[in-house]
Amino acid sequence: MSKSGKRIGVVLLNLGGPTSEPAVRSFLENLFGDQDIINIGGGRFQSRLAKIIAKFRYKGVAEKYRDINACPEGCRGSKYCPNRQNKVVSDCCSPINSLTELQRRELEKMLKNSWPDHFVKVYTAMRYWVPFDYDVFEEAVNDDIEHLVLLPLYPQFSYTTTGSSFRNWETIRNSRPAGSKQPGWQEYLVGQYHLNPSYLSALNQRIDERLREDFTEKERSKVHLVFTAHGTPLSEVKKGDPYTQHIEETVDAIMKMRNYHETHWLGYQSRVGPSKWTQPNTEDLVFRLIDYGIKHMILIPVAFVTDHIETAHELDIELREELEEQNKHVDKLVVSKGLNDHPDFLAALQDEISKKIQHITGTSEQPEKTRQSLSVS
Repeated sequence: MSKSGKRIGVVLLNLGGPTSEPAVRSFLENLFGDQDIINIGGGRFQSRLAKIIAKFRYKGVAEKYRDINACPEGCRGSKYCPNRQNKVVSDCCSPINSLTELQRRELEKMLKNSWPDHFVKVYTAMRYWVPFDYDVFEEAVNDDIEHLVLLPLYPQFSYTTTGSSFRNWETIRNSRPAGSKQPGWQEYLVGQYHLNPSYLSALNQRIDERLREDFTEKERSKVHLVFTAHGTPLSEVKKGDPYTQHIEETVDAIMKMRNYHETHWLGYQSRVGPSKWTQPNTEDLVFRLIDYGIKHMILIPVAFVTDHIETAHELDIELREELEEQNKHVDKLVVSKGLNDHPDFLAALQDEISKKIQHITGTSEQPEKTRQSLSVS
């Protein structure tokens, strides 16, 4: 690094996932305790209720994580993972941990190769389990980062995901002890990138992989594409949350790339509680398509950028079991692989970072708008 080089940090913001059975309970407490993502009263009432929910649900949820355990031979997660620190082989670890760490490492390599004159470090900050965002905040402060890009691993913006992560980051900044070392960085926010060409290309290639590898040439003309995204309470949509619109825009853009060759559908999964959520529900949609006589489908997780419980278990295990129980026959139903470390997806992340700090890396003389602090309403 030259003497004029800058100290650049990138924080990948993600949901996180448990690393062991006891961690499942804590993870659920953190998740249900966040009023941004699930509003069940807020304050102390929500905290107490979250503990009760976690107490009664964590055993069953832990069994699901055992079905998709990502580290059967040892930890592949971050340095913050308790399994790595204690040299424990877990039988109940979410794939989101190892896959996000893989994304972090590969992205850091790309950025260092692109900007050899600068110090570059990529961090991962999880919202509900390790590595926690407050630990990563302190690490970045101690690394004397001068320019910091907050990059959510949520391509479509929602106040419940990206917004929650941004707000919590600001809370951490404002609640640090008096007299502690203060961050000296300029901060840049990536709000959404659901129409980034490289992101769309990565999704499109994942579809082509499934068509090529799982269907014969004759069968491909019969395949229906079923895009699926995490659902949202309708109350959030009515408040103006743009997530659902972003999902629809992503799907439309992908199908335009494909010249609308296949028939496509969009469903929403993972609903929680009695309130009304975005429709149609993915499981109900698949059942209805089978009743229509459709026997060849690809399920495409359009908003999830890693394989984890919503894709690897909810779609690839639970849905198949439900089809069998309901005696629903389908010739071929396959789930598209998550973007994970797809080169085009990593290129999309690099592109979004570059847009924010191109005045630092020498590709533009016009700086992007920067902020010393966040204010997300």
